[in-house]
Amino acid sequence: MFEYILKRFLIMIPTVIIISIISFWVIQLPPGDFVSTYAAQAAQEGEVLDTAELREMREVYGLNDSFFTQYRKWISGIIFRGDFGFSFQWNKKVSDLIMSRMGLTLMVSLTTMLFTYLVSIPIGIYGATHQYSFGDYLTAFIGFIGTATPNFLLAIICMYFAFRYFGSPMMGLFSPEFAHAPWSIAKFFDLMKHMIIPIVVIGTAGTCGLIRVMRGQLLDEIKKQYVITARAKGVGEKTLLYKYPVRASLNPIVSTIGWSLTAIFSGSTITAIVLNLPTQGPLLYGALLSQDMYLAGGLLFILTTLTVIGTLLSDVLLAWLDPRIRLGKDEA
Repeated sequence: MFEYILKRFLIMIPTVIIISIISFWVIQLPPGDFVSTYAAQAAQEGEVLDTAELREMREVYGLNDSFFTQYRKWISGIIFRGDFGFSFQWNKKVSDLIMSRMGLTLMVSLTTMLFTYLVSIPIGIYGATHQYSFGDYLTAFIGFIGTATPNFLLAIICMYFAFRYFGSPMMGLFSPEFAHAPWSIAKFFDLMKHMIIPIVVIGTAGTCGLIRVMRGQLLDEIKKQYVITARAKGVGEKTLLYKYPVRASLNPIVSTIGWSLTAIFSGSTITAIVLNLPTQGPLLYGALLSQDMYLAGGLLFILTTLTVIGTLLSDVLLAWLDPRIRLGKDEA
C-alpha cells in the first residue's frame, strides 16, 4: 500500500508542473494584455493614456519579458517563497487575495461535497433495493429534474422563495450587519443560515448524477453470482448488502472525488455570481476578463493541485476498497 501511494505521489510532481506551464501559456493566448485591457477601459471612461505611460506600465509589470522568463519568475516564487505574484487588477499580492477567500471557498466546497455524498449514496442504495417502487420512481423523477435545471436558475428560484417567506433573498454568506463584524456565535449561525441555498443549489446536479450512478452500479452488483451464492449460504440481507455489493458499487463514486472538489471549487462561478458569494470562482472570472495573468495563473495552479490531490485521494480510497487495484489482477 505504501509503495502504491508513493508511486502515485511521485507522478503528481511532474503532472502539476506540466499543467502549470500549459495553464500559464493558455492565459496569455488572447490578444493584448492587462495594460491594453486597462487602457481600453480607461478610454471608455473618457481617459486617454499616452503611449509612453503604457510602455512604462508594461515595463513595471514585466509584461515585456519573454514567456519563459515570466513563467520562471512566477513558478520560482511559488516554490521557494510561496509568492504567487502581484495582481495588476487589485494592486495586491495574489497570495493575499487567494487567502482572503480561501476559507469561505473551502467551507462551501467541502460542505457541498459532504452533502452530495451523504444524500446520493443512501438514496442510490434505496433505489436499487426497492426497484420500481414508488420511492424509486419519485427519486428518479427528482433526480432528472435536478440534473436538467441549470444551477443559476435554481439559485434564482431559491432566492425568490427565501425572500417571499423569510423576508431576505439570502444573498452572500452573511447578512449586512455581520459582513464585517468579528466572529461570534450569532455570526456563525448567520453563516449557517446563508449556507443552505449555496449547498442545495451547487450540490443538486452532482447529487442527482451520483444517485443514478450508485443505483445502476448496485443493481448490477446484486445480480452477480457471488451475491446469489452468499444468500444461498444463509448470509443476512443487510450484512450481504453492505459488506459486498455496496462496497463494490462505491468504486465509481469514489473515483469522482478527484474532479468533484475542483468542479465545486471553480464550476460554481455563475452560481456564486448570482448568489453574490465571496468565493474564488468570481475572482478567477474577473482575473480572466482583465487578463490579470498572475492572479488567474495562481488560481489555476491551486485548482490543478486540488485536482491532483483529489485524484491521489481517489486512488488511495479505491485501493482500500478494492485490493485488486493496488495488487494487480494476478496477485489479487
